[in-house]
Amino acid sequence: MAWVAGAPPALAQPTVLGAAPAVAAPLSLPECVRYALQNQPLVRQARIDEQVNEADIRIGLAGWLPQVGLTGNAQRAFQLPFVVLPNAEGGLSPRQVGLINTSTFTLSGTQAIYNQDVWLARRQAGPSREFARQNTALVRTNLVSNVSRTFYDVLLAQQQVRVYESDLVRLSRGLKDARARYEAGVNDKIDFKQAEISLNTSRAARKQAQESVKASTARLKELMGLPGAQPLAVQYDSARLELEAALDTTTGLEPGNRLEIRLLQTQKVLQSAQIGYYRWGFLPELEAYGSYNTTFQNNNLGDLYSRRFPSSFAGLQLNLPILQGGRRLQNLRRARLLDQRLDEDVTATRNQINTEFEQALASYKSFYADYQYGKQNLALAREVFDVVNLQYREGIKPYLDVLVAQTTLRSAELTYNVALFQVLTSKVEVLRARGELEVE
Repeated sequence: MAWVAGAPPALAQPTVLGAAPAVAAPLSLPECVRYALQNQPLVRQARIDEQVNEADIRIGLAGWLPQVGLTGNAQRAFQLPFVVLPNAEGGLSPRQVGLINTSTFTLSGTQAIYNQDVWLARRQAGPSREFARQNTALVRTNLVSNVSRTFYDVLLAQQQVRVYESDLVRLSRGLKDARARYEAGVNDKIDFKQAEISLNTSRAARKQAQESVKASTARLKELMGLPGAQPLAVQYDSARLELEAALDTTTGLEPGNRLEIRLLQTQKVLQSAQIGYYRWGFLPELEAYGSYNTTFQNNNLGDLYSRRFPSSFAGLQLNLPILQGGRRLQNLRRARLLDQRLDEDVTATRNQINTEFEQALASYKSFYADYQYGKQNLALAREVFDVVNLQYREGIKPYLDVLVAQTTLRSAELTYNVALFQVLTSKVEVLRARGELEVE
């Protein structure tokens, strides 16, 4: 999508960690979008979510690495245990075993060879990263769309203020002429009374437009992540805006271009891995383990660590689930049902995207026709006003005709501006519906 041209903004560096930089110059639309993509909290949250997701992935994959631990203890026996042993006379005699002071240090480790949990973590690592990236891209796309539409709302409100200000200049001049003619006895006081009524009406309309500028600007600042206390001014090239109103309406819709579809497809990949996890849940888990032990024993506490008795071993452990009360089968059934639900989500989303596209395209075509006719009507209204105003000054037309022509001109100017910015806004919606809205 082509953006309006503008001078690069002067952005001050933030003085507080995490604070949005101040804006020291008027911003064009691409500059507003760029600022929003850097400072909008929703985008920052999406990036943090990516980092959190990466940490979760690494936590899951850590199960493939050796798990090593070191433990140690020291113990003093107050009563040693007895064992019954044969004596020299052929009988049995109780004897104490062990030493009073004992200390043991154990270095042990395990290595997963096959484990369902770590297998699932490896299968889902790539799709999970892709899902997080797609979610961030969707947040950015929605932000660009909202910033663009709100930017046009601000411009429309500003244009309406300019229309009313021009209208006030014309009405003030007309009121002055009507009053002068009345004082000269050429016309009665009806003309300047009507002029004064029209002037007051236009003043009230200008006030409404001015307040609309404030409201739209506040919304734009919110979307950009700009603190409310900081001022914001926008700039644009009116000639370029008219050029950007055009759009190729023959391009069809490809739902696969939409991030919403891609997210669902990635969810299906993740769900497929979950189905496999439960499907092969009956397979045994196998791990290797080993341990190295060092034991110190002595009845004299001061000589406890004077002599050590090492031991070590290694082995394999096989865990085979035999009976789980049907839990695995129900989990498998549930995972398959969720996969079927995702299929329905894809179908519903495709239908919704098609509806969005048809509605956006229809709105664009309708607004573009309004824009074309509004442009022609504006030129005609200006010509009619100039002629009627000249005829009034020559005494050919009454002042009422001037007011009618002036009202028609103001209406044509407002209609043209509304149509132009509605075309630009609907163009953004069409591009978003087609998955072609630029986010860079």
